[in-house]
Amino acid sequence: MSLRNKSFTLIFKNMTADYSNITTEISQLIDTWENKLRNLSDNTISDKRNKQNRTIKQILGHLIDSASNNHQRMVRLQYNTELTFPDYTQDNDTWIAIQDYQNADWPNLIQFWKFYNLHMIHVIKNIDHAKLDHCWHDYEGTCVTLNEMIGGYLFHLNLHLDEIQNLINKK
Repeated sequence: MSLRNKSFTLIFKNMTADYSNITTEISQLIDTWENKLRNLSDNTISDKRNKQNRTIKQILGHLIDSASNNHQRMVRLQYNTELTFPDYTQDNDTWIAIQDYQNADWPNLIQFWKFYNLHMIHVIKNIDHAKLDHCWHDYEGTCVTLNEMIGGYLFHLNLHLDEIQNLINKK
């Protein structure tokens, strides 16, 4: 079991099937970050880089990819008890490069991130609670339940928004 999945299991082991805290937090993140992102300078979004050599534009693109992949998994796990669906973890940089987030229109990227996450809130609010133990197998073969995936999505979103904040603060 990967460290990532051990962390998710520990954090979300006793999580109830009421995800209002998660959907509320995602909504608050959207409200907070939409304006913050919109007000960043071109130099800030295009030049500052994290330890993975990603710019803020590329990190936001990665969060769109995360929404896209998790959306597919969350929907498919409600009509499949097990799912072997491609895991893009090992291909994140390839996804970022192919979609050329570095040269994407910044206002459009922000809106795409916002509206995909608004849809994720809708999906999470409508999860079939009888399916929460359904399992997606990641690239290491580790079982990630739908329940863990929902909590993990918020964890991942916060992780990268914190990373963006650190880049904003970087001199």
